[in-house]
Amino acid sequence: MNLGQPLGSIIQGSLTGGLEVRLHPYVSVEDMRVGKFLVVQGLRSRFFCMLTDVMLGITNQRIIANPPEWEDDFLREVLAGGGTYGTVTLAPMLMFTPESDESYSPTNGKSVNPFVPSTTGLASFQPQTSSTMELMPVKTIPSHFSQVYDASEDDFRRVFGWEDDPQRKNFSIGKPLDMDVPVCLDLNRFVERSNGVFGKSGTGKSFLTRLLLAGTIRKKAAVNLIFDMHSEYGWEAVSEGKQFSTVKGLKQLFPSQVEVYTLDPESTRRRGVPHAQDLYLSYEQIEVEDIKLCSRDLGLSDASIDNANILHAEFGKSWILQLLNMTNEEIKLFCEEKRGHQGSITALQRKLLRLDNLKYMRAVCPHNNITQILKSIEAGRNVVVEFGSQSDMLSYMLVTNMITRRIHQHYVSKAERYLQSKNPNEKPLQLMITIEEAHRFLDPAIVQSTIFGTIAREMRKYFVTLLVVDQRPSGIDNEVMSQIGTRVTALLNDEKDIDAIFTGVSGAGGLKSVLAKLDSKQQALILGHAVPMPVVVRTRPYDAAFYSEIGDVAWEEVPDEQLFTAAELAKADLGF
Repeated sequence: MNLGQPLGSIIQGSLTGGLEVRLHPYVSVEDMRVGKFLVVQGLRSRFFCMLTDVMLGITNQRIIANPPEWEDDFLREVLAGGGTYGTVTLAPMLMFTPESDESYSPTNGKSVNPFVPSTTGLASFQPQTSSTMELMPVKTIPSHFSQVYDASEDDFRRVFGWEDDPQRKNFSIGKPLDMDVPVCLDLNRFVERSNGVFGKSGTGKSFLTRLLLAGTIRKKAAVNLIFDMHSEYGWEAVSEGKQFSTVKGLKQLFPSQVEVYTLDPESTRRRGVPHAQDLYLSYEQIEVEDIKLCSRDLGLSDASIDNANILHAEFGKSWILQLLNMTNEEIKLFCEEKRGHQGSITALQRKLLRLDNLKYMRAVCPHNNITQILKSIEAGRNVVVEFGSQSDMLSYMLVTNMITRRIHQHYVSKAERYLQSKNPNEKPLQLMITIEEAHRFLDPAIVQSTIFGTIAREMRKYFVTLLVVDQRPSGIDNEVMSQIGTRVTALLNDEKDIDAIFTGVSGAGGLKSVLAKLDSKQQALILGHAVPMPVVVRTRPYDAAFYSEIGDVAWEEVPDEQLFTAAELAKADLGF
């Protein structure tokens, strides 16, 4: 297929059901892949579409009743394009109508395509800047026999922008399946809503997340708080493959912009992570809401949670320490005075003793590490909290909830002051909080009472959003999924998970087939707030080339001879 040559003609379709295209005889159906980006040139508008299905067609049933022998190349070539043909289904996503009326020629009644590259290989129009693009949602469809073309580089730039656009914080997340042109996310739009990275185990969710976080830090679109359950984002991570190798974490790429806190200092030192700060929490910082979120892992009943509220009302911040030090007689006396339930409080005491085994938990902490993290965030430094060996779900849910709830409270008060004063100096920095195993925090049974459900529903009201990473999106509450702005999704096989990805997305029928046909590695479907239309990409490699493009310039030792002249060196040797 030569560049600029039409691939097929529109033969039928609808706005909701998609467009059916009959391929021209010289186009092989095997070149048409689900997820491919194509354009249709109508009489007045250019339509940007995604290929969602590929089919084979015949003009006469007798052909398949008596098919030609496979060795009979001549007969197969005679039938190709006439008796047999290929068709594809396109889902129109966007349309562009040029300002001029030169797209229709009254001399021959045909549509002139001003976008097809000329014979010199140069496009016949100048790419527009982001301020003059007039891409619109599709509200109509092209007429019969409109021609379908491969998307050009300029089409991609028109739709997805480019990284060096001075008016947007664009970040290249990958390239189309069959072209060498970047597909960009608008990071300003990305961080203003909660987002999700989804895919089954082994499809590279961590690498996708690391790409997005690195782009956010480089473009300064938001400050990040990352709860690193498996210690993959801070200093380095193990690369997937047959041979053992490691890839750089965010601290290596951005040494001055990233701080690492660890709940397991011994594990962090063994892995050779420099400049990590120890993180300790105290019983006095734990509130009933934190325990409620972990009730499944602690094995607590609703009655135990009710009695925890009674203890908190009586003892305040020291309620856990008071409970752990109570004798059976003291518990009995307390229940008689405060109408508590002795059995429930005894069970609560026994199960909270598990907290004594957590390496990071202290009776009292002289230094408030959560306040220190908050100060780092307000200074614009990104924070990674490593869990090391403390990566069980109890620790992960307890720590993330404790820290997030307090930071959210601070952001709410600060945002309210800013909304009152309108002083730009008081505007909070946009904060994006990354959590893994998100379905455990956003389960329909508990989402209404967790801080993460609150943040997801508030969108950017208080300048705090989530980046949720999960392999089971069907476990996330539907209301929360409908609020997810941008969804970066690797391969999913489970029907429930695929349906969950398209919660709140109109016209998702064709996209479901696209998602189910992704490769298991380095492919993702991106749709939502940060991209103008859904697109399948071959994700950007996370390698040495990426490090040099995205990371801070490292300080390198330079020989003295390169810094000083021979005369200056001689003076230094003589003591001048």
